Amino acid sequence: MKRFPGWEQRAVSAEDVVAHLKSQHKVFVHGAAATPTTLLDAMVGRTDLEGVQLFHLHLSGNLQFAQPRYRDAFVSNPLFTDHGMRGAVEDGRAFFVPVFLSDVPDLFATRRIPLDVAVVSLSPPDEHGLCTLGTSVDAAKSATENATIVLAEINEQLPRTYGATVVPFERVTAFVHTDRPLHEAHTPPIGEVENRIGEHIAGLVEDGATLQMGIGAIPNAVLSRLGSKNDLGVHTEMFSDLLVPLMKSGVVTNRYKNVHRGRTVTSFVSGTRELFDFVDNNQLVEFHPCDRTNDTALIRQNPRVVAVNAALEIDLTGQVCADSIGHRIYSGIGGQMDFIRGAALSEGGKAIIALPSTARNGQLSRIVSTLKPGAGVVTTRGHVQYVATEFGIVDLHGLNLKQRAQALISIAHPDFRAELAREVREIRHFILG
Repeated sequence: MKRFPGWEQRAVSAEDVVAHLKSQHKVFVHGAAATPTTLLDAMVGRTDLEGVQLFHLHLSGNLQFAQPRYRDAFVSNPLFTDHGMRGAVEDGRAFFVPVFLSDVPDLFATRRIPLDVAVVSLSPPDEHGLCTLGTSVDAAKSATENATIVLAEINEQLPRTYGATVVPFERVTAFVHTDRPLHEAHTPPIGEVENRIGEHIAGLVEDGATLQMGIGAIPNAVLSRLGSKNDLGVHTEMFSDLLVPLMKSGVVTNRYKNVHRGRTVTSFVSGTRELFDFVDNNQLVEFHPCDRTNDTALIRQNPRVVAVNAALEIDLTGQVCADSIGHRIYSGIGGQMDFIRGAALSEGGKAIIALPSTARNGQLSRIVSTLKPGAGVVTTRGHVQYVATEFGIVDLHGLNLKQRAQALISIAHPDFRAELAREVREIRHFILG
């Protein structure tokens, strides 16, 4: 690829880049594999900053700013809470923002959150002076368009990606030039429980279906069982390594999609170097901001959308908790509701909530009569459709409360079924037979 003439000579040190930060600034931080760690490390080296407000989705790497000793300098406002931020949120040093992923770009565009700075990773500029956001477009595109200052780590190893990923080099206020590996997320092991759930869900995927799959053992278990399908499409907020073999083998063709036909559409990717190499300069993969990938009005236009999303807990009326364990914030709303609703409205679509039947090595049932105090309802009982555990899959749409309780108890772990039946009888006076 030809490069923009003389761009390297404009690079400065990471310390000089973050010198543009000021106390009380509102700052967006690029995430996932594209987390600009070089700049974040330099940022915590500043000893003169106070009250810098950070806004971000999932971040990777060593997040020094989240340590207690930096609490006066940096206050994080995660729009999705990951493992690196849970401790800070629980300790009251960071403050979770509940929001649909599809709504995040608009927070910056309307200046509901008025960004002073966007700190991002970029691919090197081409001969036209255009960089790309690489592996994560999500809300970063809106951030670079609406922040007053754009600070960048231009990384030689960040893939150059297609879609709505471009950031003009002249938009960058200051940058450091690096050549370092991206943050990788390796495929988690698929256990017996996840394999059984994967089998149930894969059985619902028809030829020509459009997939939304996240990351984790259950989505991977589903993807590993789709090798015999034909002409699948992908319109998702993110994907990981196990989608790549399906694209390379021709299982995924995107032939029957109505939105971005012929292209796999995503907002970001999370995985290994193999995945990053696959999306690099690949015109069959398009990255778009999450207000497009997660737009229910667009999702529903695709045929037979199969959306698979996770849950921490579900009650016997169908209320799905996916962002907290009681009062403890665990993750976020993310795109679950965007795709649950979009899939349900798609012609022949299937919106699926998938979860193991138990937690804590079988000591707790994830199917409960009553959600824990403080639990966040991400998918309401009015939106829920299919629910899958290792013991089966049920469709709750159109069922009354008694029928829902019966259906959900049938896929609960056998050790808890009698107790759940007793509890629902005491609460609602249903006698389940």
